Amino acid sequence: MQKKTDKFLDKIVKKDYNNELEKILEKKYFDENTKSILLNILYKIDTAYKDYEKVKGYVEEKETYIQCIIDSIKDNCDSIKVVKLNSKEAQMLGTKTFLVEKGKKRIVCYPIERKLLYCIAKIDKHEKIIKDNYGIIDKTLSDLINVGNNIDTVEPMRDFNGYSWTTIAREIESIYHNMVYQNIRILIGYPFLNKWIRNNEFIIDYFDSFKNKLEEQYGKEQQEKLVEILSEISVLLAIQYNKTIALELQKQKSDIDGKLEKIKNNQEFVQEITKEKKELTNQIKQIDETLNNKNKLQEEYEKRNEKLPLQNKIFSVKILFKIMEEERQEKIKQLENLNTLLNPQNFVNYKKELEEKASYLKWLDVKDKEIQIKQSIVKLQQIFLQCYQTKIKKVDTKMEIIKRINEFRYYCFIPFDEKNIIGEIQPIQEQIKEVEMLLLKKAQEQKLMNVFSKEKEVDYEILKNIFKVRVINIEDLSIKLIKEKEEYYIQLFDENVFEEKIKIENTSQINKKDLQLKINKKVKIFN
Repeated sequence: MQKKTDKFLDKIVKKDYNNELEKILEKKYFDENTKSILLNILYKIDTAYKDYEKVKGYVEEKETYIQCIIDSIKDNCDSIKVVKLNSKEAQMLGTKTFLVEKGKKRIVCYPIERKLLYCIAKIDKHEKIIKDNYGIIDKTLSDLINVGNNIDTVEPMRDFNGYSWTTIAREIESIYHNMVYQNIRILIGYPFLNKWIRNNEFIIDYFDSFKNKLEEQYGKEQQEKLVEILSEISVLLAIQYNKTIALELQKQKSDIDGKLEKIKNNQEFVQEITKEKKELTNQIKQIDETLNNKNKLQEEYEKRNEKLPLQNKIFSVKILFKIMEEERQEKIKQLENLNTLLNPQNFVNYKKELEEKASYLKWLDVKDKEIQIKQSIVKLQQIFLQCYQTKIKKVDTKMEIIKRINEFRYYCFIPFDEKNIIGEIQPIQEQIKEVEMLLLKKAQEQKLMNVFSKEKEVDYEILKNIFKVRVINIEDLSIKLIKEKEEYYIQLFDENVFEEKIKIENTSQINKKDLQLKINKKVKIFN
């Protein structure tokens, strides 16, 4: 009776979503094909979300997730143009598959559902979600988290079809951004990340809150390691994949290198500062003289307009007066900054700040950035797995243990590159084993599993395989041991359907008496 009621309620919810989106689309000047694709996206998400939630362990409520998509279409998409391959309209895309113009609230995209959903997620984002006082990484980390969240938004429709879970690495817009974002999401939780990304005001310093939450959960040492490696990766990814940010960083590097060169000799640095102060003081004096003399102001007005193109000309002397007042304030500010630098303590802080920025910008000089990115991401996984063990040790309920088992299995299947998943990366195999053992031990303590030997803590060689299968509901798994000649295999079943046959390589770690008792006997893994 309960199941029928649930299904009936699901139908009502789905109908409400469709009705809400249809009402919005009635007011939009989208063509019928675009409207059809948007409705189909919503239908597929609605169909797949239960499986997505089961596999991933911790995700936001479906209602909230879908509402965010609908609101983005309503508030941020005045124009969505779906174009055909090789058409004239597609020429504006160049080699890209989509174009998002936030200022115009416009999306141009090929008729690929996952790409269009990615655009809808992207157009809803603020370019910067980190305050300016973090120097270089305010842009690079903002970009890393935003892109990761866009990819995360597409996942329910991309990887789930209502009956199976499949991840095709080449369909992910950026494997690296996705991997790093999932690390952050698992460690810090989606509620905090969503508040951070969807924040409409810049009052709260979410990056500072992020660091505090990491320190609170994993300790100061791990927090510092995580922030350092995340910052490093964000800069590397920006240099490699975001040309706009890469050019900005290159300019900053030239400027910072020049400043560091100047401050090597304190005496020369002071002389340079003194010289700049004199120049600024003279410039401020000239501005004052011009502002206080109508004839000079008129001459300046004519002089500037002679050099400016028509579209940039200053329309009146009054406007020039305001412009020059702003220029004066900016030069006074620069003068104050130079005076501050002459203070020995401020000089030390200034040098330290430059050196910190330079430490990130050194990645611009790395020849093979792809190799460096992979090495840095492996390092991140090592830190992540240390933190994740801390997280698991705090788990004490059956429901949370099952969710964490699902979550870690999901983590192991995250693509590392187009050929490998995280669970297959050699440098972290021992740490992965430690996490799996810890999870299985927790399950044993809560009497969640049927296939443990009483003489040993965990039948790890057998049970580790539950982290290697892509069934939707891990709680439905059954296992059977098979002996062929002198070799042992296990078969895993999902609701009586054969899932996979796996050879047990290390039988020395298994109690042979238990093996003999279980041969050809199918056992449900979870109680």
